[in-house]
Amino acid sequence: MDTLNMGTKLNLRKLNATSADFTATLDQLLAWEGVSSPKIQQLVDEIIAAVRQKGDAAVLAYTQQFDQHPATCFSQLEVSQQALKDAFESLPTKRREALEAAAKRVTSYHERQQQPSWSYTEADGTLLGQQVTPLDRVGVYVPGGKAAYPSSVLMNVLPAKVAGVKEIIMVAPAPKGELNPLVLGAAYLAGATRVFALGGAQAVAALAYGTETVPPVDKIVGPGNIYVATAKRAVFGKVGIDMIAGPSEILVVCDGKTDPDWIAMDLFSQAEHDEDAQSILISWDAAWLDEVEQSIHKLLPTMERKEIIQASLEARGALILVENEAQAVTLINRIAPEHLELSVEDPEAWLPKVRHAGAIFMGRYTAEAVGDYCAGPNHVLPTSGTARFSSPLGVYDFQKRSSLIYCSPEGASTLGHIAGELADGESLTAHARSARYRIKDESI
Repeated sequence: MDTLNMGTKLNLRKLNATSADFTATLDQLLAWEGVSSPKIQQLVDEIIAAVRQKGDAAVLAYTQQFDQHPATCFSQLEVSQQALKDAFESLPTKRREALEAAAKRVTSYHERQQQPSWSYTEADGTLLGQQVTPLDRVGVYVPGGKAAYPSSVLMNVLPAKVAGVKEIIMVAPAPKGELNPLVLGAAYLAGATRVFALGGAQAVAALAYGTETVPPVDKIVGPGNIYVATAKRAVFGKVGIDMIAGPSEILVVCDGKTDPDWIAMDLFSQAEHDEDAQSILISWDAAWLDEVEQSIHKLLPTMERKEIIQASLEARGALILVENEAQAVTLINRIAPEHLELSVEDPEAWLPKVRHAGAIFMGRYTAEAVGDYCAGPNHVLPTSGTARFSSPLGVYDFQKRSSLIYCSPEGASTLGHIAGELADGESLTAHARSARYRIKDESI
């Protein structure tokens, strides 16, 4: 591994995929264990237990303690629909129009994900199928308080609405009692049923187990800090969860023909989230990688969050030189990134070879940032390599499926013979008899 000194301020890894130590170095770079330390786990367990036992009183006390919220009674933590509407209408016109445009695009995309119930009937009259129904009530966690993300509101609430969920309970921390009007406006636009100024493990516990005021939900979705992630893991089983989200990630693969400034800014767009975010660039053009390095050095001082970007790039970022496209594809599937930018001449030709990625941004003009806000597909994506087995949040996450089985008399006979024989093989006599009781001719 080589370490390049970016002037006197930034040290950014530059790796060569042919180096003997590359695999070990990459493994170390990708390693992430975000949940959880024993100390955090113990505190979260205590919070959950207190909320289960004391309900509103415990949630209020923790909210006063951790968020310095001035509320003196729990009712002050609920945000009325009128307040949501007022927040929406108070937004500057251009900001409100942008929010509406994004909501329209997100809704349109997710409407195409709806899965209808289905069935088919066999020749003997047996019917088999699947009934698709929405969850009754879901909880949406929106992180941040004053620094919260309205895009997270749209991406979590709108798919639930499209799925047909009747009650959507949104929680968002309000440090010192302050909530971002844009977040409240997004909640109004998206159609959140009820909104509470709650955050942290106490909000997760309230959603999972319910309190005197907060109704228990069937599933909790939305990102949060390590306390939220630990709490979501703890309550899984009582409720469903979407995923345990790690830091944001981007993997850019480029053929060396995209403007280096564009690519540098794409790397910054993830690095600015927090110090643990990961930005990696892969190319088989060594000279062009050097140009991107120069762009990073040039542009970093102009960034408002330059300290966070620098810390992120130094801790978890890398520029990787590969021999060819085939080696780049191998690394894509090895890393299984949350966000993958294919900044190449013919990105569609790469798709059959890309097996693991949360979202794929195709072509030189497709910045990952548009996916965060308004492209349409969901920005809640699998992180930390979990794209190997997970998918983006979608309408399907807010639905459940029930199998349908109807046996005609003839079908009961056919299936009774098969099931009876297999049940005998498992020595489950009641199973065998139950199936055979319905055989029309028991002498067969």
